[in-house]
Amino acid sequence: MNISQLLVLIVGLLAIAFILWWFLGKHTEAVGQSTVVNDVQNATIVVDGGYSPATVVLKKDVPAEVNFEMHDSTACLSHVVFEQLGVNKDLTKQKVTSIKIPTDKKETFNFACGMDMFHGKVVVK
Repeated sequence: MNISQLLVLIVGLLAIAFILWWFLGKHTEAVGQSTVVNDVQNATIVVDGGYSPATVVLKKDVPAEVNFEMHDSTACLSHVVFEQLGVNKDLTKQKVTSIKIPTDKKETFNFACGMDMFHGKVVVK
């Protein structure tokens, strides 16, 4: 086995390891917490090439709003869809779009962009 064959073998193994890590590895994500002001909890999700944070935790039985702060005007991220809540909001009409989230029971509400490429969730605990 010459040097070029050995180099190709090493690069190939590294590429396989990277692909396995990318698809099967555990990746941590930022989790945002809400703040309570005047008996209403608010959480902000920044829309800029995705959702940051992608997960927001809300307290049960405290009225809640999730604010989507628009920084990215790409077509995919122009809408946010909460299928469980029947919500499909256009985020380009204003800088910050608020969505009321029911907090009467412990539940997870998944949301996605209009093209279902970027995802996030709101967890009521």
